[in-house]
Amino acid sequence: MPDQQSYHKAFITLSVLLICCFIINISLGSVSIPLYGVFESVFGTPSNESWGYIIQNYRLPKAITALLVGSGLGISGLLMQTLFRNPLAGPFVLGISSGASLGVALVILGSGLFGGAFAVAMTSKWSVVIAASLGSFLVLLSVLIVSSRVRDTMAILIIGLMFASITGAIVGVLSYFSSAEQLQRYVFWGFGSLGNLSWQEVGVFALIYSVGLVLSLTSIKALNTLLLGDNYAKSLGLNLKQSRLFIILATSLLAGTITAFAGPIAFIGLAIPHLTRLVFNTSNHKILLPAVILFGSVIMLICDTIAQIPNSDYTLPINAITSLVGAPIVIWLLVRKRNLMF
Repeated sequence: MPDQQSYHKAFITLSVLLICCFIINISLGSVSIPLYGVFESVFGTPSNESWGYIIQNYRLPKAITALLVGSGLGISGLLMQTLFRNPLAGPFVLGISSGASLGVALVILGSGLFGGAFAVAMTSKWSVVIAASLGSFLVLLSVLIVSSRVRDTMAILIIGLMFASITGAIVGVLSYFSSAEQLQRYVFWGFGSLGNLSWQEVGVFALIYSVGLVLSLTSIKALNTLLLGDNYAKSLGLNLKQSRLFIILATSLLAGTITAFAGPIAFIGLAIPHLTRLVFNTSNHKILLPAVILFGSVIMLICDTIAQIPNSDYTLPINAITSLVGAPIVIWLLVRKRNLMF
């Protein structure tokens, strides 16, 4: 078992790597900006107005969004894997992403049913975000109602998957009756995007993210106890129903908000907790939770840097990059160490 000094070194290394990835991310893109231009634009008055505008209004919000998305999905995945004691559990196993997708589908694919100015308003950026949030919230509410009546944790997992199947079926029906243009817009939303948020939207995103983060931090003791099993956790005086409620609520706030603002992002929530356990070799959530925040942020920044293709006008779907870059790394690490810490 690694000592505290090893953990400190790992955290310092990850923190330095995070800063480097952040700087590289905002300096690279269709227009390459030198480091002095980046620091001028962030901390002072930029000597080049176009550089300043690009960084302050596009790249900086996108980089901050990447931090929130990567860390939030990493935390959500860790919470779900611990709650269900299942290494294949991710942040969207409760049907949160499917609920958000249904809300967006109703707006984008169902807008043709209305027409006129109402249809235009329904397909605005904020309407998509609100619809995704409402869809996530309704699924969350359903899961919470069910979880208050069901004692078995695995039953909640199965019920979440059933909710996902129901919403997926409704989206399928809407897709069948939609036009090619509507389907294209919905598919593009499903690719995920980090670069379409204004500072106002980033502020709202960060506020809800903070609530989910606080709930996660207050659940650390419960998460460590749950690793011992439900019966043993009860014998230690843990209120299983309340702890389960807090963990589900934290996951839903994080995953639902991320899906609403950035679209469904694959791989990160499932893989980051495993990468963190393999590197830190511990199951203590006091160490895992901050480590997952750093790891998720670093990986998301790296994927976004690759997706924006430096010195090119093209931007690849972030969903494709997170899977193509991350999945082989996780496979290699798991084959090499063969330890999921469960």
